[in-house]
Amino acid sequence: MKSKIQLYVFSALALMVIASCQKMDKPALGDFPVDANPPGGPLKFYAAYDGTTTDPLMNAVDSIRANFASDNPLTTIDGIRGKGVRGVNKKFIKYAKPNDWAKTSKSFTISFWYKRDGQTKNNTGTNGPEYPISFKSSNGHWSGANLFVILEGNNAACAVKVMIADATNADNWFTWENANTIPGMLDNAWHHIALVYDAATSEMKLYKDGVVNPIVPKWGTHGDINIDDTKISEMRIGAGPGTGYDTDDWLSSTWKGDLDQFRMYNTVLTVSEIQTLFSNKL
Repeated sequence: MKSKIQLYVFSALALMVIASCQKMDKPALGDFPVDANPPGGPLKFYAAYDGTTTDPLMNAVDSIRANFASDNPLTTIDGIRGKGVRGVNKKFIKYAKPNDWAKTSKSFTISFWYKRDGQTKNNTGTNGPEYPISFKSSNGHWSGANLFVILEGNNAACAVKVMIADATNADNWFTWENANTIPGMLDNAWHHIALVYDAATSEMKLYKDGVVNPIVPKWGTHGDINIDDTKISEMRIGAGPGTGYDTDDWLSSTWKGDLDQFRMYNTVLTVSEIQTLFSNKL
């Protein structure tokens, strides 16, 4: 479990190792959470948003490869653990890539904490989806993306939708919607989400606060997720892949709540491991 479930460590050695591979045109590193992930380990991207400096790019750094955001216009807030970020209409955090997550993932787990109060909205204030994460893509897919995660609805009934387009532009929606919407997700309290795709079964499981949802959607016999990393043009935290920010375009909607502790693994986490993330507020 220790090779997957990451704990906070602040050690001079870890900072020296990361600093040694830092890009020279990025800000100098300060103190930020460093995960005890072994080289080449399953945790491929981790942003805790715990920085307390005056540099917003440093505050959004990914701890795995010292991967700095190219833009972080979001507000720093108290998160589920340390600091987090608050969504701003029409704005989001940008990274060039999710490190080598897409290159190495056959199965995967995406884990994050969020807090949202009430009905999700498009950018013009009408009801619509909001995106914790998306990968903008040049793959030619109709969505302009090869992955995004949507929350849509209100606290009585919230849908969760995950769209993935593979290297051939074959796509699939893994959804918990209509009769399978989930109550109690948008109650202005912190909740943990884990999305787990298993290439062995082509199924995706949704965990909320450490508990797996009984609905388990499947992508036929697709197998390996097979996302084309070369086509990812931008990784976005807090927005969809679109560019129509001043319209009600649902693909351009941004996140209006709070976010914290983004983790992306290239493996299937077990139930116990996901519960540890939840119970330890990781």
